[in-house]
Amino acid sequence: MFQSFAATTRPQDGPPRLARLRAALSDIGVDGYLLPRSDAHMGEYVASCDERLAWLTGFTGSAGFCIVLPDTAGLFVDGRYRVQARAQAAEDFTIVNWPETRPAEWLRTACPDGGTIGFDPWLHTPDEIETIERDLKGSQIRLSPLDNQIDPLWSDRPPAPMSPARPYPETLAGRSSTEKRTLIATALRENDQSACILTQPDSICWLLNIRGSDLPRLPVMQAFAIMHDDGRVDLFTHPEKCTDLVFDEGVSLRPSEAFEPALRTLSGVVRLDKASVPLRIVNLLQEAAISTTFMQDPCLMPKARKTEAELAGARAAHLRDGAAMVEFLCWLDGQADALLADPAHELTEIDIARHLEACRAATGALQDLSFDTISGSGPNGAIVHYRVTEDSNRRLLPGDLMLVDSGGQYLDGTTDITRTIAIGPVGTLEAQCFTAVLKGMIAISRTRFPRGVAGSHLDALARYPLWMMGRDYDHGTGHGVGAFLSVHEGPQRLSRLSTVPLAEGMILSNEPGYYREGAFGIRLENLIAVRKGVPPEGGDAREWLDFETLTLAPIDRRLVLAQEMSADERAWLDNYHDRVCTLLRPLVSDSAARWLDAACQPL
Repeated sequence: MFQSFAATTRPQDGPPRLARLRAALSDIGVDGYLLPRSDAHMGEYVASCDERLAWLTGFTGSAGFCIVLPDTAGLFVDGRYRVQARAQAAEDFTIVNWPETRPAEWLRTACPDGGTIGFDPWLHTPDEIETIERDLKGSQIRLSPLDNQIDPLWSDRPPAPMSPARPYPETLAGRSSTEKRTLIATALRENDQSACILTQPDSICWLLNIRGSDLPRLPVMQAFAIMHDDGRVDLFTHPEKCTDLVFDEGVSLRPSEAFEPALRTLSGVVRLDKASVPLRIVNLLQEAAISTTFMQDPCLMPKARKTEAELAGARAAHLRDGAAMVEFLCWLDGQADALLADPAHELTEIDIARHLEACRAATGALQDLSFDTISGSGPNGAIVHYRVTEDSNRRLLPGDLMLVDSGGQYLDGTTDITRTIAIGPVGTLEAQCFTAVLKGMIAISRTRFPRGVAGSHLDALARYPLWMMGRDYDHGTGHGVGAFLSVHEGPQRLSRLSTVPLAEGMILSNEPGYYREGAFGIRLENLIAVRKGVPPEGGDAREWLDFETLTLAPIDRRLVLAQEMSADERAWLDNYHDRVCTLLRPLVSDSAARWLDAACQPL
């Protein structure tokens, strides 16, 4: 099994650790400490040795931060994680609704007489610190860089990951590393930049056509890199990770400890991504009087726009993954029937997650999960990023909604799919909300849009059916997805906040939802790829784009109120199910094929 169901934190561990941190801060004469979820690479996923926020607070979500003061500690989380944070953190931590409440606003209230708040500059970007400092202007509160204050207190801190990296086939990448480095070097020269600093492992692995296993569910090697304007790359990591790699003469492998000295030797204008570079790197370059400029990581856009080889790989991965999903959904329906026939039948969230992983593993191609399976039944489905553990594991009951959000990492692609399944008859409210969520997903799937449109322009399409019911959800409608890389890939998103124009080759998720705390959760998710669109007859002569749906798996028709859908929406669902059945039927077992035929019948 890739996924473990052991609880990794306990609420009762937080208060004594918080007391030790406060004592350490008092000893060095500071009034508080700012602790983020991030590590020095500024990605969403961190190694176990960098789970500092979880160690202190018990909260294991992938976004958030804590501000510790002598008499209070605020745990800042967004709408995806508030139910989870309340369950995982002790009462010593006050859950703060973020971004509705900004950290500086909270600090002004909590520290009316001022104070010094320490932070580790390796764990924060310039953007983060500048925003807080700007919002604190006029107060007596100041931020002060410090050495890391958590690591000395963490007596059983896990070691840093040292997994070996491996080459990634050019046939799957669609471009050689040399071609990619030439592309990025050209971009640097066009902007009069001599070098750029790469801190995010997925950018570095994409650039060098390598993959690793340093992070859970993310096939990357942790490293830093300096990309020069002549196409050379200096790669800084532990050399023992690279024994299976053979680099050409344009790539120099150097130990991790050589990174800071190398920064001080740079000349010309050095490019930094203000949103992902640690503040410590900026300070090191400034101390060495090296000119810097802030621009986006130059790997992000070409990485986001998949090559034809990567798109072909994604289609193959989704075909394989879809067949595994059909086997799983067929099994789950059988389990639900057994439960309805005998209420004593044992079926738990962990059973479901385990069986789904087994179906994917049976393909013989599964490298890892793309994230821990979200297997949430009934009220647990309302926890957006719920992770089932042995402590939280719930037994399914007749009438439950079962939300399963999962994905696989395959060499040829990364998948991410959510289905919400009825465990027997459910109420009218649940069906109405499911239908509204489905209508939102179909709206995104069917949309056509002119070049230049960003995710912020499309996000409302998915929400409109829910808005008309006076309902909404507290997460973006979609995130970017990598090619055997991160299941959450920027800069593309379907979100109110995303201003990045969508372009051909980008893969995104399409996942509206609705969550009623303490009752149920609903989410439907397909992955979609941006492609050139065909304008309707008589349409404007301009460049149009639309979406190709990659994900292949039935949607639970038992939860659909057909009378609340338009003719076009019903036609889309019927056509989608016809395509799913046609493509997947030859790939599944006889029993799953019979189930698939029934599941894909027209509305």
